[in-house]
Amino acid sequence: MAKEGPEMTEETEHMIEKNGAKEPDSAVCAADSKEMRAVLLTGFGGLNKLKVTKKLMPEPQEGEVKIRVKACGLNFLDLMVRQGNIDNPPKTPLVPGFECSGIVEAMGENTKGFEIGDRVMAFVNYNAWAEVVCTPLDWVYKIPDEMTFPEAAAFCMNFVAAYMMLFEVSNLREGMSVLVHSAGGGVGQAVAQLCSTVPNVTVFGTASPFKHEAIRHSVTHLFDRNVDYVAEVRKISPEGVDIVLDCLCGENTGKGLGLLKPLGTYILYGSSNMVTGETKSFFSLAKSWWQVEKVNPIKLYEENKVMAGFSLLNLLFKQGGCSQVKTTVQKLLSLYSEKKIKPIVDSLWALEEVKEAMQRIHDRGNIGKLILDVEKSPTPLMASDSTETSEAGEEEEEHEGDNDNKERMPFIQ
Repeated sequence: MAKEGPEMTEETEHMIEKNGAKEPDSAVCAADSKEMRAVLLTGFGGLNKLKVTKKLMPEPQEGEVKIRVKACGLNFLDLMVRQGNIDNPPKTPLVPGFECSGIVEAMGENTKGFEIGDRVMAFVNYNAWAEVVCTPLDWVYKIPDEMTFPEAAAFCMNFVAAYMMLFEVSNLREGMSVLVHSAGGGVGQAVAQLCSTVPNVTVFGTASPFKHEAIRHSVTHLFDRNVDYVAEVRKISPEGVDIVLDCLCGENTGKGLGLLKPLGTYILYGSSNMVTGETKSFFSLAKSWWQVEKVNPIKLYEENKVMAGFSLLNLLFKQGGCSQVKTTVQKLLSLYSEKKIKPIVDSLWALEEVKEAMQRIHDRGNIGKLILDVEKSPTPLMASDSTETSEAGEEEEEHEGDNDNKERMPFIQ
């Protein structure tokens, strides 16, 4: 079953090159061609709520682009979605995922700007973790010839968020200083690369100790996420920093605001401290909420500090920010062509290995981006206990500890 995706993709590319399709040999073949593999979230909770199944292939509506997916991005937000740990979670079952890359296979009516066979990357409002997606034209962008599909799937969410926070919200300029948490993650590494494009920017980063050797070159000063980083920053820069980028929330909110220089900007763009176990924890939610320092607007006024929030997906999907995001993507692609930035891919995983991939991101084990490679066959060691393809839609729950001794790294770049 693991070979089904690649075979279908090769057939599609052949159809594109020939600008036509052969008639199927039978009605069964025709029915199969309308199905696709996809990761399905059957309900909110643990890893056992994920499985790979067959679904009816979508067709593009007016203004949409149909993409044969090659790679999908996996973000910490996807883990929070799986747990139901977000505001107004959607109804399940659903196909997770918000970004992908692939080849344009078809276009809906009144859809211009792309041709069949174009290599693209795209945002998707859920449904990205599948062999085929349909998404609005305004959320699709052509990718350079030299950019691989995994790199493209690692590009949109991380670099667009990092760029907009640094340059649109914070107005990063020469000589400023930035503190970024989770410096080894996808956004953290994008922030570090973008800061290097501005002269004399000092980057303070926090990360798990085992990541330090790999990412030390990307930041100016690197601290253990578990130590008193406020004191360490003050030793180097007694006056504090100009920008704080916080994806943790909880007690780090007050610490970040306290570290700001006058006219400095604190931006909250995540709340990963709310995730502790495999499933949603009301205790963690309450603890994180309780630890958030209650912000006094008068104090912000008196201290000349700015507090902001940033949600790229809300900007794009709910607030009509398509043109702003598209402009940012164009600027980022220029930086990519100038070899000033490059997406960092931590590892590639088959769709059937989504549980193992999600466990790695839960353990904060990644350096850069985790990618679901639609054409990759699952590692044999994992194939028997992972998200096996199912048509019936039922799957036995795994017992805690079953996977403790199993290799979780099929391929590292």
